[in-house]
Amino acid sequence: MYLLKIKGTEKIPDFVQIRDKKMTLIAYFRLSQVEKGIEKNNLIKYKQKIIDGINKTSFGKIYKL
Repeated sequence: MYLLKIKGTEKIPDFVQIRDKKMTLIAYFRLSQVEKGIEKNNLIKYKQKIIDGINKTSFGKIYKL
């Protein structure tokens, strides 16, 4: 899986995308609602990896989980 952290604008919030190895979108949620997004997209078993990846990566970069 790959994690992309996307910087928003004044009107659009920051987002996180999670994609599979073929870069198909698995999950898309606001950075301000990480836990809710993880639960909603049934990624609870990857919760700590996702949170660590969000904290490690900078905006606009792809992080491999």
